[in-house]
Amino acid sequence: MNYELLFSAAGLIAMAGWLALLLSPWIPIWSDRIAGLWVPGLLSLGYTVLIIAFPAQNGGGFGTFADVRQLFSSPNALMAGWVHFLAFDLIVGAWICRAARRQGVKFWMVAPCLPVTFLFGPAGFLLFTAIRALPLAASRRL
Repeated sequence: MNYELLFSAAGLIAMAGWLALLLSPWIPIWSDRIAGLWVPGLLSLGYTVLIIAFPAQNGGGFGTFADVRQLFSSPNALMAGWVHFLAFDLIVGAWICRAARRQGVKFWMVAPCLPVTFLFGPAGFLLFTAIRALPLAASRRL
């Protein structure tokens, strides 16, 4: 298996979703479809194929830290884990954009949450949660 090729392809596919999120104020319906359904669905399909067709070779599991470390010492499990993160971070990013639109949070306040969510997942969710609690966050304008 060419891990570098899979890594690059998964990253490019995910970037299409993140680009759609950045354009979401202008194309909200398409952004929801692309970043909230199609791209995560494609990444999820890839993840499922990886874990079924190319299982981890070194044992390991999820019971202890040592088990997880051993599991991710397998290139197959590491690749599947990476695709898992790409899919779930994008799902969270899409949710952030939808929730912001529903609640009238200004997009310029949401935009910084997207790269933080892409790079640091839960930290981006936490940032968005803090921003939407601010009184100046609510407005229907960009």
